[in-house]
Amino acid sequence: MIKAGIIGATGYTGGELVRILSQHPAVTIDFLYSTTRAGRPVHSAHPDLLGMVNMTLTDRVNPEVDVVFLCLGHGASATFLTEHPFSAHTKIIDLSTDFRAQKDASFAGRNFVYGLCETQKKAIEGADAVANPGCFATAIQLALAPLAAHGYLQQAVHINATTGSTGAGAALSESTHFSWRNNSMSWYKAFEHQHLGEIGEQLSGLQKTNPKLYFLPQRGNFARGIWATAYTSYTGTLNQAKQLFDDFYADAPFTHRSEDPIHLKTVVNTNFCHLHLHLFEDQLLITSAIDNLLKGASGQAVQNMNLIFGWEENLGLLLKPSAF
Repeated sequence: MIKAGIIGATGYTGGELVRILSQHPAVTIDFLYSTTRAGRPVHSAHPDLLGMVNMTLTDRVNPEVDVVFLCLGHGASATFLTEHPFSAHTKIIDLSTDFRAQKDASFAGRNFVYGLCETQKKAIEGADAVANPGCFATAIQLALAPLAAHGYLQQAVHINATTGSTGAGAALSESTHFSWRNNSMSWYKAFEHQHLGEIGEQLSGLQKTNPKLYFLPQRGNFARGIWATAYTSYTGTLNQAKQLFDDFYADAPFTHRSEDPIHLKTVVNTNFCHLHLHLFEDQLLITSAIDNLLKGASGQAVQNMNLIFGWEENLGLLLKPSAF
């Protein structure tokens, strides 16, 4: 058994990590860090954990834990690690944007590996620090990585992706409360979303040229999940595209291509990504669906942990969705 700590345990991603790690067969949760609720039981932040996890939130860290997960706001992880150094043997998995870009990957004597398990598995297996990908970045890269790996993203890629309200975090805001979001749709950060940098950097690493990405993010009137569609010029047949995707993800336990059109409920509350391909004239349409809090955040973080410690990639992550 290894010991794990969670920094920022009261937020959405922190709560998901508590739920997963409390059931993980090889992990003991050592501490749950929170400055806003220190001294209170964890179920004060996550009521569904009452009777399941009997732990108290704390504002102290144990620097000797085997792995620590940082579930802090973007820009806060670097500051926290500076103020709270961990031992050399502690593995660090950060869920913010702080270390995802290659220019930011080296920090305090560590080199953060980009943690998209389907494309960086070997690098993650030998890492002592991982930068967990963003939720949009995960859904979009998994839709496009097989094409990039074969150099097919030479023309512009048009992407439309809708996220649930949990994608904005637990803090209240105008665009996340029920009255604003219910029975409504809206776009934001059109063509300039912060995840575009990491998406472009990673895809260009696969095909050695920088693809042109036009990304329109949207707010959905549901709580969790990401539904993404991307289309681009493609000169092959649909069967060739299907084989390309099947070969690329042959050893990926959580990413699967569906012959039938997919829908969001099949992946919500799981660590899976479901993909579907459709060819119209010379345009290949790829649909990608994930749970933004699991495959897009905490589930993928645990997947990274499993790879780091040499365990089966799906250990503790075989979560079953509800059909309806």
